[in-house]
Amino acid sequence: MAEEKTEQIYTIPLDTEGYPRWKKANLAVKLIRQYLSRHMKVEEDKIKINAPLNEAVWARGIRKPPRRIRVKATRVEDGVVEADVVGGE
Repeated sequence: MAEEKTEQIYTIPLDTEGYPRWKKANLAVKLIRQYLSRHMKVEEDKIKINAPLNEAVWARGIRKPPRRIRVKATRVEDGVVEADVVGGE
């Protein structure tokens, strides 16, 4: 039985307040992984963050990641979830 592809769009809040400025973009990537892990019901190591999403998080440098980001999560073969940015954020 073929596993069907599921797509979902999420608006992920990236609350980095109270965290050191020089680590905020790293934390934002971790928060995206944790959020998608919880909502797509997979382990964090099965989440693949595509380059455009990573570039959107890092666009303003390590100190000022976006407050929230819209992500399209697609479940592909073997339970792997691919995350991509929605629109031109």
